[in-house]
Amino acid sequence: MKLLIAAIGRLKTGPEKEMAADHESRIVTTGRAAGVTGISIRDWAESRGDTAEKRKTEEAELLLPLCNEGKTVVLDERGKALSSAAFAEWMQRTIDGGAKQVTFLIGGPDGHGEAVRGKADLVMSFGPATFPHRLIRVMLLEQIYRALSILTKHPYHRS
Repeated sequence: MKLLIAAIGRLKTGPEKEMAADHESRIVTTGRAAGVTGISIRDWAESRGDTAEKRKTEEAELLLPLCNEGKTVVLDERGKALSSAAFAEWMQRTIDGGAKQVTFLIGGPDGHGEAVRGKADLVMSFGPATFPHRLIRVMLLEQIYRALSILTKHPYHRS
């Protein structure tokens, strides 16, 4: 199964980009044993639309075409907060279910509109707080790596 992270907002140089690259390489290495064959990240600049709804619509036009294969996970503050173990279980069920890909969608500063949330197989939250996209991307990569370490019984996750 392949992983795709599609994000509104680009990472510039700095610690977030370094952490993201580190976790991405860990996912590639650990993922093989869990059935993950690759990961890719696509990102776009934030919309410059003059209203929040227009920005969400423009961003949805970029994200939705990527959701045609496998499962779609939308990151949204109104989503379900999963423990790391519960997320690992969801990943295992998805892998066992034969999904070819899981696409994770990270929205812009205004979040996602109904069109994007409606496409989700899972709407996931890292809690009720709002985080900048740079941190969410690193947090998502870390949780994916943690889930894969749980599945492969790697000592990274100690419970």
